[in-house]
Amino acid sequence: MNPEQYVQDKAAASGSSFYYAFLFLPKPRRAAITAFYAFCREVDDVVDEVSDPGVAATKLAWWRTEVAQSFAAGTPRHPVMQALMPHAAAYGIEARQLNEVIDGCQMDLEQTRYLDFPGLARYCHLVAGVVGEVAARIFGQTDPQTTAYAHKLGLALQLTNILRDVGEDTLRGRIYLPVNELQKFDVKAHEILNRVHSDRFIALMKFQSERAHAAYDEALALLPLADRRAQKPGLMMASIYRTLLREIERDNFQVLNQRVSLTPVRKFWLAWKVQALGRI
Repeated sequence: MNPEQYVQDKAAASGSSFYYAFLFLPKPRRAAITAFYAFCREVDDVVDEVSDPGVAATKLAWWRTEVAQSFAAGTPRHPVMQALMPHAAAYGIEARQLNEVIDGCQMDLEQTRYLDFPGLARYCHLVAGVVGEVAARIFGQTDPQTTAYAHKLGLALQLTNILRDVGEDTLRGRIYLPVNELQKFDVKAHEILNRVHSDRFIALMKFQSERAHAAYDEALALLPLADRRAQKPGLMMASIYRTLLREIERDNFQVLNQRVSLTPVRKFWLAWKVQALGRI
């Protein structure tokens, strides 16, 4: 299997909504974003699939070495980096950005709670904002202001992920909802770990979803008109994830015992609507 097929299979197998946004890109940009997304999946899987934190840390350290060697010596070993590096110069992909994504994954090994939203926002920036920054360049960014849009959209998408995955994250002992906000709504950590769906929990989740909606609105307001066409893949993601957020709300935040999701057909339709009609 060649590197290009490896990253294609990695992206398709994930079932992520990102895959649908990639479909509408020209081939060179699609190849670049697919390779970058596969990199993000690889390092994220280290944290989610390796049960021993020490082994996971060693694997992340290996990825840091692989990034350094790929950029400094031009000799990538992993098929993901072999697929990504031919696009690095053309789209301004930097070692710093890949290392920041690894830094975000490292945070998952070192903490399972966040005291307040600024701490959570830092995590979101590393695992999603930086991803948005790289993606915006690959999509065809021309205005520097688009980077601020990409960071804010990454925050909105990650906040939606956090709401969707509250129940799944408890299986790994992680609660991404800020501690001081749990206290504000009188929701105990043990209630989330034990999947207690209360009126207090619903109120807490409404607060979180309102923050996510605000982040989507702020992101769209930051996107320069000159880059709106080029950044359609990001707008597709906003449409898909915001629809998912509304489904979670309609389901009264039943996220402790199930994972709310959209069908592949619906994701494709939402992506097509942005592509064809420019509407989200």
